[in-house]
Amino acid sequence: MKVLKFGGSSVATATNMSRVLDIVSDAASEGKVILVCSAISGCTDALLSLAGSMDAAESIRERHEGIIRRLFTGVEREEALKEFEALYSEMLASPAEEKPAYGELFSTRILARKLAAEGYGTLWLDSRELIVKGDLSATYDNIRTAISGSPRRGGGVVERDRPWSMNGWDPSVSLGGTRAQSARRWNDTTPSAGDVKIFVAPGFIAGDGKGHVTTLGRGGSDYSAALYAAGAEADALEIWTDVPGMMSANPKVVPAASTIPSLSYRAALELAENGAKVLYAPTVKPAMDAGIAFSIRNTFNPSHQGTVIGDNPFGSGWAGITSSGGRLCLVSEGPIREKGAAVRIKDVLRRAGIDIKKLEIRETFVYIDVDAAAADDAVRAVHRDFFELSPRDTIDLYVAGAGAVGKALAELIFSRSKEVAARRGKVLRIAGIADSRHFLIDPEGLGMAQLEALESSGRRGNFIDAVLETAPRSAWFVDCTDSTEIWRDYVRIREAGLNIVSSNRRSFAVPYAEYIAIKTASASTLLRYEATVGASLPMLEPLSRSADASDGIISIEAVVSCTLNRILSGFEKGEGSFAGLLRAAQEDGLTEPDPRTDLAGRDALMKLLILSREAGVPLDASDVVIEPIVEPAEGSIEDFYKALQESEAELEARRDAALSRGCHLRFTAALEQSGGDYKARIAVREVPQNHPAYHLEGTENAILIRTVLHPAPLLIQGAGEGARLAAATILSDILR
Repeated sequence: MKVLKFGGSSVATATNMSRVLDIVSDAASEGKVILVCSAISGCTDALLSLAGSMDAAESIRERHEGIIRRLFTGVEREEALKEFEALYSEMLASPAEEKPAYGELFSTRILARKLAAEGYGTLWLDSRELIVKGDLSATYDNIRTAISGSPRRGGGVVERDRPWSMNGWDPSVSLGGTRAQSARRWNDTTPSAGDVKIFVAPGFIAGDGKGHVTTLGRGGSDYSAALYAAGAEADALEIWTDVPGMMSANPKVVPAASTIPSLSYRAALELAENGAKVLYAPTVKPAMDAGIAFSIRNTFNPSHQGTVIGDNPFGSGWAGITSSGGRLCLVSEGPIREKGAAVRIKDVLRRAGIDIKKLEIRETFVYIDVDAAAADDAVRAVHRDFFELSPRDTIDLYVAGAGAVGKALAELIFSRSKEVAARRGKVLRIAGIADSRHFLIDPEGLGMAQLEALESSGRRGNFIDAVLETAPRSAWFVDCTDSTEIWRDYVRIREAGLNIVSSNRRSFAVPYAEYIAIKTASASTLLRYEATVGASLPMLEPLSRSADASDGIISIEAVVSCTLNRILSGFEKGEGSFAGLLRAAQEDGLTEPDPRTDLAGRDALMKLLILSREAGVPLDASDVVIEPIVEPAEGSIEDFYKALQESEAELEARRDAALSRGCHLRFTAALEQSGGDYKARIAVREVPQNHPAYHLEGTENAILIRTVLHPAPLLIQGAGEGARLAAATILSDILR
């Protein structure tokens, strides 16, 4: 026999109840089941407030009737509504102290009737009669008697061939009156429980042994389920809720908190008693005394295994951290080395700027007292240090930008993850992704379907703030955006212990002082941005190596504007007018939104700044002379295109003159040493046939590097544009 308990959020709506019914049906296919349920979420609070407002009563009625109308049809719906109305009337007539018990009566009677309608022999058990608060012996005896098939008060059978008799009670008769009268009506007929497949019982409520209704405390439905499991000598107990098990911390405080796969009874009890609300602490003792391992599962993700709690946890070491007020409790599954733990905790909180009032270390747990206002920050700091350091073989990625490059990177990771794991021993995991308005974060990893649903299901807010609260040290922040502002957060990202990889050239063409601040922000983290220039071409690494080896740069000459190279190479072949080729490039998304930016050399400028700085030359934008192809006219873009068409003859003459001299026009960015200084220039120049750039076509890029040690030029040439190429370079940066 298996006991399944479902919380208020799990039965809050008809849709949620349907999920519960599916889970219960699967369990019933393997043996008998006891289903214990809470009231639908918010119902108990509403019942407690009835003395102050009848609006709450009407809300209770509407919510339950709405669920019934969704779950049932035809005659079944009519009978279910009659039953609910009778119970509702009884609730209104009941003493104030008994009203809170009705939430569980409402939810479980609906579920019992629905299971019966689905063809299951279903016995509803009245916990007010079976569970005696403060008397475990009587409680266990009552439960054993109720499920053994012996008649007793508090039981009622719902059978498929008599679905509306509900223990012989005529639902057209009002139930009003006392609870004792109600109980007798429920028990006019009590067939043997031997044929019952599913027992249904309300959680939370009990009797006091003197004929009065009482409760087991908020969260008491967990305890009810444990009592039923112990009394029935069940094989297993499953507590189904809206989180995937017990977590290493409260996920509302620490978004990076992860599910604890297994816990000892002792560790689970310690966490529950000190603030872990997912488990009601008294639940542990009945299960532990009966030797029943129990699990905490997620109703909304039933395939997740959740947390198993029993005698022998699968792991050892630190289990989790929780807090209540200003007291933190850090729990271990094994003996704690007091001196080492104390030093580590003090250092963590000192670095977080949090004062410790008291630190107490016992055999397997630590109490840490701090100001209540600093408790959440303290939990996050301790959790980050003790639980969030990713294994060396796991690489967590938080991707800013869900455009072409971001999507290409995700597709590349999903398609090559097995190969990367086999070749490099690295597990790639996209733990977060954001577009300009939404973001998703799941420390256990996002799937492609979740990424595709980003716009519809993503959260709004500051992605970087969420990442810094969530991401473990050594995770990678991946900038696939075109943002002009995101670089302002690079320093704090690195100082938080995260690595950065970027394809966003704007972030590295900022003023030189800002560039240096980013580069030197943290010696313990990595900063890589090969994809900012040349997409998949390794242009930055040879420059960096030369600078590191004190090999002076003589000159850099690069064709790095994919847009202008495509236009110029097509223009020289007579594939169209200059204006027409520019408009086509704009329509293909190759240009900036305003193509005048490209013609003004702004893209080439950013790339030249990055190249020069990587070579150790402290270049700023004001140090570069730019000669645009044409002077960009003011006004609208359409006005600009009209002016450009008027300049077509001049552009054609310049092209023809170059061709007559056996040259091609190429838009080049150059840095050249002159008299101990460097001069930087971006302009259209004629390149002869023996120049590597002569043969460049379309969006190809090339760079020529001359150094003191290598005066013969190093040529790097190839495709310079493409989201997949940029994504491949980002992945290479991460893995190298």
